[in-house]
Amino acid sequence: MTWSTRPVSSLCVLAIDCVNKTAPVLDGPTPFKMIRTTNVKRGFIDVETVRYVTQQTYEQWTRRSRPMYGDVVLTREAPVGEVGRCTFPSTEQIFLGQRLFQYRPDPELLDWNYLAYVLQSPVVQNKLHGISFGATVPHIKVGDAEHLEIPCPPLPVQKAIGDTLAAYDDLIENNRRRIALLEESARLLYREWFVHLRFPGHEASDSREKQLDGWTQRTVAELTNFLNRGITPVYNDDAPGIVLNQKCIRNGLLNLKPGRHQSKAVKPERLIQLGDVLINSTGAGTLGRVAMVRSEVANCTVDTHVTIARSATTELRTYLAMALLELEPVFTGMGIGSTNQLELGRADIGVMPLMEPPVALQVAFQELVWPMLSLSETLSRANERLAEARDALLPKLMSGEIAV
Repeated sequence: MTWSTRPVSSLCVLAIDCVNKTAPVLDGPTPFKMIRTTNVKRGFIDVETVRYVTQQTYEQWTRRSRPMYGDVVLTREAPVGEVGRCTFPSTEQIFLGQRLFQYRPDPELLDWNYLAYVLQSPVVQNKLHGISFGATVPHIKVGDAEHLEIPCPPLPVQKAIGDTLAAYDDLIENNRRRIALLEESARLLYREWFVHLRFPGHEASDSREKQLDGWTQRTVAELTNFLNRGITPVYNDDAPGIVLNQKCIRNGLLNLKPGRHQSKAVKPERLIQLGDVLINSTGAGTLGRVAMVRSEVANCTVDTHVTIARSATTELRTYLAMALLELEPVFTGMGIGSTNQLELGRADIGVMPLMEPPVALQVAFQELVWPMLSLSETLSRANERLAEARDALLPKLMSGEIAV
């Protein structure tokens, strides 16, 4: 099936480049959120891990345009061609930063979901990368983003395609929110029990006066029976073995996709096990990130830039994982060496002090928190499958290979 093409701006009531000045961004929260190119990825706009602007900047620059529910955002640079749907409430005080192009479809001509997905389709992505230029940092000119040609089927067909694909992303987003709540609940419970010392039976006590009977001062090394880095892999795309790297560890979660296949023989103790804690141990930017292995992964290890910490007992593993995750900011600042070759040594991890709670408290914590972490893992894997299904369906819908 062949559809006519039209310039995207002719189908929009607004097609505008966002501010072209450098905003004085803040790390601390204000009510005024600034969306950057790094917040736009694979159809989503992350409005949580944002930078902020002052009220003065917000009032000055948002006179040009504010993103609204139903708008679509395209990155023109760093990277080129990422797309996001504006699904946040229009009442949010959100500001689009540099190198972002904003489309507001005319609802009588263009379905907003369809626009978001057609911009992500292989045909249009090839166009975007074809018109980008710049040897060091490729970017798209404002005029090229404005006059980009897109396939334009009848509006009912657009809506059917957009609704079909959006159903996948809506499920992914709902799961993502559930994951965030589960992760936050687990962390808050850890802090309630083991930082504020309001564990069962001691909730009403003043923590300064508590007698921690049965608690013992330990180190990470004493609470583990394996604390070591991984292997130097022999990469082989046809091999059954998997090796995980630093990119696999982010936001407390383990993502297997950036891992690679490898053929080197691995000693059993260096194969990751359920409950292991993985700690990034080399290089600025990722140093100190922590994630727990929450599902069985066969024939899988880590490379030499990642440390495996394995709890001495199964009862201890959830407490140890949450304790090490709580230490992530500390690990991040412990690197030794030059900027690009910072190292977090095994011995430095091992001497970190931790309190070992009584076994009964370890078990109670694990019985309460492990189901949260396990469900979070299940939802994360479900999101991967939903994304794969959506990505496989998208080009077939856009080409007319599958009718809707």
